[in-house]
Amino acid sequence: MPKVMPQASDGGRGRRGRRVSTTLSEINVIPLVDVMLVLLIIFMVAAPMLQRGIEVNLPVARQTQRMADERMYITIPVSYTSDRKVFMGEEAVSIDALAERIRQSMVGKEQRDVFLRGDGAVQYQQVLEVIDRLKEGGIEKVGMVALQKGR
Repeated sequence: MPKVMPQASDGGRGRRGRRVSTTLSEINVIPLVDVMLVLLIIFMVAAPMLQRGIEVNLPVARQTQRMADERMYITIPVSYTSDRKVFMGEEAVSIDALAERIRQSMVGKEQRDVFLRGDGAVQYQQVLEVIDRLKEGGIEKVGMVALQKGR
């Protein structure tokens, strides 16, 4: 709203008698809100496209009924470091023969997955060697078996 300034007492030397000035008492926030909404929409659309991840078969923690087929367990004992043998069920198998033995045992089965049990002292590299041999033998999924804390 225009504001009238009081007249200066300079005797009327070339200046106007009254000066009109405006004061900015309110900031217009509507353009700011418009820009913020546009930025919000851009980030909402762009964020799902930026998410990339690694595909992992995560375990599901729920109660289910027992599977009809017998589960295949591969156990990596502490002695694996020295003798390079794993156990298929109760039978000791050399790591070099594991791929062929798995291939033979999976003939005719539609589900090609095993459960891997490893001693806590076994190194990660050794676990990966066994998983590589299982994949060579045609295993599609490898489940890792562990105990729950507190049991």
